[in-house]
Amino acid sequence: MAKDPHEMDEWQQALEIKLLKLKECQGNKSVGSCFECSELFECILRKEYVKAVYESMSKGSMGGFEF
Repeated sequence: MAKDPHEMDEWQQALEIKLLKLKECQGNKSVGSCFECSELFECILRKEYVKAVYESMSKGSMGGFEF
């Protein structure tokens, strides 16, 4: 990602922040993916990231979004 923050909407900015935190966590745990982590299904950080992805795609509207 790493876009110019001035060109991103609020949902893209929130997603970028969550992605950076997720990458930092993966680095701290020396894993290349959340799927390699034993905390995959309990991880609050990953759940927040997934939520931010959906919010970014739907621009905050509940319901459908297009791929």
